[in-house]
Amino acid sequence: MLRKIRRAALFGAAAFAVAGTAYSQNEQFIPMNGYWVGPYAAGGSGIFGGLIDYMNMINARDGGINGVKLTYEKCETEYNNARGVECYERTKKRGPTGASLVHPLSTGITYSLIDKGTEDHVPIVSIGYGRTDASDGRVFPWIFPLITNYWSQNTAKIKFIGMKEGGMDKLKGKKIVNIYHDSAYGKETIPVLDAQAKKYGFEVSHIPVAHPGNEQQAQWLQIRQIKPDWVILRGWGVMNPTALKAAAKIGFPRNHIVGVWWSGAEEDVIPAGDAAKGYIAAAFNVSGSNYPVVKEIEKFVYAKGKGEMDGQRDREVRVRQGQRRDGRPFARRQHLLQPRRGVRHHLHRGDPHGPGEIRQGQADDRRPDPLGPRESQHRRQEAEAARRDRLYAGPKGVVHGS
Repeated sequence: MLRKIRRAALFGAAAFAVAGTAYSQNEQFIPMNGYWVGPYAAGGSGIFGGLIDYMNMINARDGGINGVKLTYEKCETEYNNARGVECYERTKKRGPTGASLVHPLSTGITYSLIDKGTEDHVPIVSIGYGRTDASDGRVFPWIFPLITNYWSQNTAKIKFIGMKEGGMDKLKGKKIVNIYHDSAYGKETIPVLDAQAKKYGFEVSHIPVAHPGNEQQAQWLQIRQIKPDWVILRGWGVMNPTALKAAAKIGFPRNHIVGVWWSGAEEDVIPAGDAAKGYIAAAFNVSGSNYPVVKEIEKFVYAKGKGEMDGQRDREVRVRQGQRRDGRPFARRQHLLQPRRGVRHHLHRGDPHGPGEIRQGQADDRRPDPLGPRESQHRRQEAEAARRDRLYAGPKGVVHGS
């Protein structure tokens, strides 16, 4: 068992947690513009924690890449578009190289950075999220949706449902509900779902859930009235276990709910308990910890007490983002940033007592104005409630307010 670390986070507008501010010329800077607080903290802290652990392993084991150390700074976006843009502006010229890339872990922030990244020649990377049509690099030369995108995933889910029904022709006359996080992320697949409904003859209903997603009684009562054959869950953070509990309450079978890859990790199913049994989630990576890269991170990072998260959480599927299974560094930058096509998709059943699937990023459409004292207090209450439900995790060390 790897050593437990203290989970700590202080709240503040676009706060920084600086890891190594004394830069040298022989370094490559990668900003960690993410979220460690609020109702989406479990996803942000897990994914960015995995990235940081991976970078620290490469530095400790190999001395960096070809002798070039990887450096980073944390900037707290709170999964908020305006804060994401602020973090981009604050970190794009940090270090000796400036930002090598920006991975905002948010579809909404990605949309907000398309023009800025293109003008500044800063690659905006979205791994399994973001603006789908940006996969065409001829039109979006500085936007890199790596591995896969939401439209491809949606096609995989519809094909999976067709397979379970006995063939794509059997979808005709079926009812599918798309319950989605009311944000740029949640809305991204509505056009392709409408097109597929027309093509295959099924009826689709789109039902939004307001941020952060912990109130869904009205939505699931609507679902009970519609009586769908299948439900597609496009949730994030606290919305996911809330949806599974609500589905159980109205008696909707969880083995007919297919979640996006941001809806099937440990923090999404464990709080739902028995309500998660039978639930299905999509994934574009495999689960588990028996891979060389995880063993190398345990050896070079956690064994020295330098891990970003506690040892048990390092084994969660969320952490697989940003980590090669063979433990080697990623390809050189020009290869890493090429758009990918023809990616295979995997679907598996969620297990409330075992691995789920990786989640990597969504959007936020909340108002951009600064937080007032009352809203700040509300955010603290949300974070504390999420922590009690095992949905909160913070970064190691101190977060410095700006």
